Amino acid sequence: MALSVDIRKALGNFHLAVQFDAGDETLALLGASGCGKSVTLKCIAGILTPDEGHIELDGVTLYDSASRINLPPQRRQVGYLFQQYALFPNMTVRQNIAAAVRDKARRQTEVAEKLRQFRLEAVADQKPGQLSGGQQQRCALARILASEPTASQPKALLLDEPFSALDSYLKYQLELELAETLGGFPGTVLWVSHDRGEVFRNCRRVCVIDRGRSQPVTTLGELFRSPGTEAAARLSGCKNYADARPREDAVFLPDWGLTLSCGRPVPEGVCRIGIRAHHVQLAGPGAENAFSCTAVKVVEDVFSTIVLLRPEGAAPEAPLLRMELDKDNWQAVPDKDRLTVSVPPEAILLLES
Repeated sequence: MALSVDIRKALGNFHLAVQFDAGDETLALLGASGCGKSVTLKCIAGILTPDEGHIELDGVTLYDSASRINLPPQRRQVGYLFQQYALFPNMTVRQNIAAAVRDKARRQTEVAEKLRQFRLEAVADQKPGQLSGGQQQRCALARILASEPTASQPKALLLDEPFSALDSYLKYQLELELAETLGGFPGTVLWVSHDRGEVFRNCRRVCVIDRGRSQPVTTLGELFRSPGTEAAARLSGCKNYADARPREDAVFLPDWGLTLSCGRPVPEGVCRIGIRAHHVQLAGPGAENAFSCTAVKVVEDVFSTIVLLRPEGAAPEAPLLRMELDKDNWQAVPDKDRLTVSVPPEAILLLES
């Protein structure tokens, strides 16, 4: 593996324990705010020192508590794109890039190449405050990659929520530009985000971090099909959850007073289930897992209708069941107060603690 991370770090009451391997790929670190994603990047970059563990990049040990190895940031061959890009505000684009090139003999040539590569020639003599968000990002990436051609050229890029402060339109434009740039990078890219759409568009594998602890690396497809834990399911966009008790190939949901078939054996460790809102369907004749509900609230979204349902046997304090369907399909429902819905067995997400 190109990058191997196995570290622990305590910061007050917060405890980080992450372990993952990444090859020459763009791997997502996905998690809610405050879960430890940025702390992980800072430990890899050498900005923070773990309490114990091991970090290795392309066979070179960056940190090892047992051997007391802790390479300084400038020797780690790791490029770190901060959320705010960390450009020198009083330097021009040209000067920001040049600051990364220590060899004076090749500085001018390298800067000219990076200006061309990142389409920054027209703004080369402007300062960061005069640039658009996209230009600032390209300048920051150019500076990261404008290093020596051998010893200090980055072998890993760390992207810390690069679009967190941007509006949706600009974010979309920058994603396209960044994806094009990363396509030619030969090493490991760690893309930190709490945005599942951003991750889905740009990464093939993901490591979920929940409250400081990493879960096994998985593919994006597997994360959506079988997230395994409620934390991973929430990050994948699932909206409905309920306590569950295994019943062979079914689950009993005490809050809703329902027993639903899962179409496969349910492991004993399952204690919760998740149901995606679009998998709650208007029940047709003979539908499996069909049950009656009362419509508690209807919310008109931009492209769909959201209906909050209370299953007929639910406890008063039970969570409502969210259903999302096409606006035309909702308009065609004859009785909008009482509905019969169903959930396909294969769509029930089995979750452990």
